[in-house]
Amino acid sequence: MPQISLAPSDSPLAQAPVVAEVVRNDFVESVHHGVVAALDRDGSRLIALGPVDAPILPRSSLKPLQTVAMLRAGAEFASEELVALSAASHSGEDFHQEGARRILDAVGLDATALQNTPSRPLDDAAAREFIQAGQEPTALAQNCSGKHAGMLAACVAADWDTGTYLQADHPLQRLIVEVIEELTGEPVTVTTVDGCGAPAHGVTPVGLARAFGRIAGAGEGTPERRVADAIAAHPEWLGGTGRDVTRLIAGVPGLIAKDGAESVYAVGLADGTGLTVKIADGAERARVVVATAALRHLGARELGPEVGRVLAELDAEAVVKGHGQKVGVVRALLG
Repeated sequence: MPQISLAPSDSPLAQAPVVAEVVRNDFVESVHHGVVAALDRDGSRLIALGPVDAPILPRSSLKPLQTVAMLRAGAEFASEELVALSAASHSGEDFHQEGARRILDAVGLDATALQNTPSRPLDDAAAREFIQAGQEPTALAQNCSGKHAGMLAACVAADWDTGTYLQADHPLQRLIVEVIEELTGEPVTVTTVDGCGAPAHGVTPVGLARAFGRIAGAGEGTPERRVADAIAAHPEWLGGTGRDVTRLIAGVPGLIAKDGAESVYAVGLADGTGLTVKIADGAERARVVVATAALRHLGARELGPEVGRVLAELDAEAVVKGHGQKVGVVRALLG
């Protein structure tokens, strides 16, 4: 029989510790490796599990930073809901799509200016209606349309070309890199293409946590404060009806959060604490329970009597089923 050998992975994620277990009838069926980083306002490390200083791709978790850049470029939004939408990976519900239209209408553009990848809504009910109506995938329904509309609004405000806004050397994209480097406190060393076609930048979990702490704890009158306040006040515009990120933001006073593809979760607390969770294999089922465990470790339950209930409700959804019944859980291993 031929021997099989495996080439060693040179990714730091290959060395990440186990942060969650999938348990079926008290038997550990699977494990998830991951990275968890948390910093306080002064930069002291409160949690450091795994390769926290090696770059990851935060994907959509960078959207609040991108929205800060849009505001610095002069983008104007008619309401704070639309600021939150510009930082969203929205579910494609009617109000999300209409909001993206409003951003475009205000700067004299329409949906044909969007260059994000056409898709159907993420929300199950909205997607069913979409299909039943015979609609083809559209850029407006895709979860990044708010971000792309906001980018176009920034380009119009700054008198930058709207036809090339996704190119890495475009003035807006260069400004976004500057903002990411400023808020994370580190250089961007990795740039790829995101699922929606926009540049996707790599930063470390420590840097991402630092950025979210800085946004959540920003001073009045700053673009960072405006982004944080919009997200905290309108989480359904950042996520969607019933989404875990929506419920987490709504349930913890002063908290902002943003989920990202390949199982990234970034969180900022009002006191300037920042948190990053990255599940190494990209499986989303472990992301929330690791994030809630980290928030408990950081003392989130002290923020109010309802916080513990919200965290417990989110954990309770991470179930393992057998014949339609709960027979186990996905549980975090953070002590």
